[in-house]
Amino acid sequence: MALACGLCMALAQAHTPVRKMRADGPNAQALGLSQDYPSCIAALQQASCRVGTWSGGLSTQPRNAVKPANIPWPLPDHPEPPSIQWRWGQSVDDYMDATQTTGLLIIKEGQVVAERYQYGRQPGMPMRSFSMAKTFTAMLVGIAHEKGLIRSLDDRAADYWPEIAVSAYGQTSIRNLLRMSSGVPFRELYTWTQDDDNWVWGMVLYHPSNARQPRRIEQHLLTRTQREIDQGQRFHYASIETEILGRVLRRATGQSIAQLTQEWLWQPMGAEDPAHWLLSTTDGAEGTAGSFNASLRDYGRFGMLLANDGVRDGHVIIPREYLLDATDVQRQPPAFRPRVATSFMGYGYQTWLLPYKTRTFALQGIHGQTIYVQPETKIVMVQTAVHTAPSGRQDPRPYQFRQAMWEGVLKSLGGKVD
Repeated sequence: MALACGLCMALAQAHTPVRKMRADGPNAQALGLSQDYPSCIAALQQASCRVGTWSGGLSTQPRNAVKPANIPWPLPDHPEPPSIQWRWGQSVDDYMDATQTTGLLIIKEGQVVAERYQYGRQPGMPMRSFSMAKTFTAMLVGIAHEKGLIRSLDDRAADYWPEIAVSAYGQTSIRNLLRMSSGVPFRELYTWTQDDDNWVWGMVLYHPSNARQPRRIEQHLLTRTQREIDQGQRFHYASIETEILGRVLRRATGQSIAQLTQEWLWQPMGAEDPAHWLLSTTDGAEGTAGSFNASLRDYGRFGMLLANDGVRDGHVIIPREYLLDATDVQRQPPAFRPRVATSFMGYGYQTWLLPYKTRTFALQGIHGQTIYVQPETKIVMVQTAVHTAPSGRQDPRPYQFRQAMWEGVLKSLGGKVD
């Protein structure tokens, strides 16, 4: 009998379901389980409404919709999903038990190896991107350049947005905004206090007193006239630079970011679910630094598109050379390479570059949002989360777990960690 039970257990492990969902998860009560994960305007400061505000589309903030494709890009389950082991666990479920992850998706060569949801989240729900949106914005810039709507990446932002010409940002090239290298001082602290320039900028974009007053944005930018260092010399993370890129895109194309996303990315890529961009209440523009919302599986499809160097079924969606410029370590100036731009990752065009010999890159957002991509091995991992700390500066542990999980995925699925 013991032998038979052992055999049953082995068979059960060998046929672990690709997709699992649960209503709870780590610290579920503190995250709002008993209130059915409510939404609130203060989710950045109030953990109990982060799940509901950042997933499921409950936020009441104004938005522009992005319609999916009529025929989605197939995303079949792996017929025999391999087991995933990582440094501190023996399975994907161990990882879910250890982290405040709302959704996890692992894809190998276009097949789903694992798909997990916690805190009552489900397939198809829109999940907040936070700064993963920056890479979407960068890809739209590359397409606009390929179409001739942006003449050169070395054009200044003010060439398309003349009202900010007097500011240092207006005199910064699009390429240097893509690399976050304007040289303009900006403190992105995630303390949501007056000494956090990112919080002050957020008030400019979203405070009710600025509603429908777009000049307030330009007035704020015009106060930024000095640089700490010449543009293009140093990487310095500043979400304000992506917001400027988004408004340059709107002016260069004459379309909203949601329209561009739908026409240039979402529908040709074969998205399955509706998505949306949240809007600034000040000027009605999309929050290109962090306000995209999409389903876990469509984030996975976007990762697959990037892994395929911008091509789906022979159709070029993102220009390949631009995508390589954005994501290949060898194409970056020395100051933007891994272990130079930061102590670990490098930075391309609004995209994080891992310090491997094999091209590997990531989209990242605060509180744990991530898409990892390794094109050579066609491995993609998507994570949405409600980690307590915005970044590893405040609490490194969940971010160390995330990196360990990614490296475990690569090792388990034939990827390269070198």
